[in-house]
Amino acid sequence: MGLKGKMIGQTEIKGAGGDVFHEVFRQRPHHLANMSPEKVHGFTLLGGGLGTVGSVIQWDYTHDGKERVAKQFIENIDEEKQSVRFKMIEGDLMDLYKTFIITYHVDKRVDYNLVTWTFEYEKLNENIPHPGTLLSLFLHVVEDIEAHHIKKA
Repeated sequence: MGLKGKMIGQTEIKGAGGDVFHEVFRQRPHHLANMSPEKVHGFTLLGGGLGTVGSVIQWDYTHDGKERVAKQFIENIDEEKQSVRFKMIEGDLMDLYKTFIITYHVDKRVDYNLVTWTFEYEKLNENIPHPGTLLSLFLHVVEDIEAHHIKKA
């Protein structure tokens, strides 16, 4: 099967939700704990500026019933594609994976937007699981952002 893998998941956001999603992740990630409190517990900017390439950020979150930590480096931002690429540099995932890159982008449609998460990773060994439950968590966070936005509108 191999140690390297790629997983892709998509979910729809109605109306201008794709713009809101990108803006939250790029400019207001510290608000995610209010939008998805059961999943995201905190955000810390460790270096750089909010929403800028080269920034180092830390997430405190719950995955598979356990509180976890992730430190990421923002590798790329593409405003036209509403896309951000994060490279995992420390945290719980790095106990399992040699490399872990997370990218999202928003495709705008007429009646909805499509948020796509892509995970590119290399497991430390064959016994490490593929990150399917983590991808599911990310897709549910998108739904929480949409529900929060619709509730406020």
